[in-house]
Amino acid sequence: MNQAIRAREVRVIGPESEQIGILSLSEALALAAERELDLVEVSPTAVPPVCRIMDFGKFKYQQSKKLQEAKKKQVHVQLKEVKLRPKTDDHDLEFKVKHVKRFLEEGNKAKITMVFRGREITHTNIGQNILDRIAEELQEVAIIEVRPKMEGRSLFMIVAPKK
Repeated sequence: MNQAIRAREVRVIGPESEQIGILSLSEALALAAERELDLVEVSPTAVPPVCRIMDFGKFKYQQSKKLQEAKKKQVHVQLKEVKLRPKTDDHDLEFKVKHVKRFLEEGNKAKITMVFRGREITHTNIGQNILDRIAEELQEVAIIEVRPKMEGRSLFMIVAPKK
């Protein structure tokens, strides 16, 4: 019988987070209606259950605003790609490295891909040497996330900006 009485009782918290006390469910609903607010169950597992008197519509609105604000502050990291060939000249390599540095300064990751065509695939060591040289040039602004590895007819590595 004691539990049946408790099941109809709730602990009530006021709109300014003040403890009102343990009231019957009907009294709590009447108190909320009197203040023209809603009675919201906050903790249903507590004994007795905890309810709060609040403007539920306003609460939902504030929650959605907080979510929107959090989405605004998120940083979207993109993966930018630079493609090279084993026969790419030194000046062109420097130009591509500048692009990679700019991507890293913007906070994005960069994928450097060495594409082999035809018989160039027999000289993957040339591509490996070029990627190693690029990694050396980028070592003060980037960390290598994925070491150079082959995938089909291309050799690639991924670099990310240093924090």
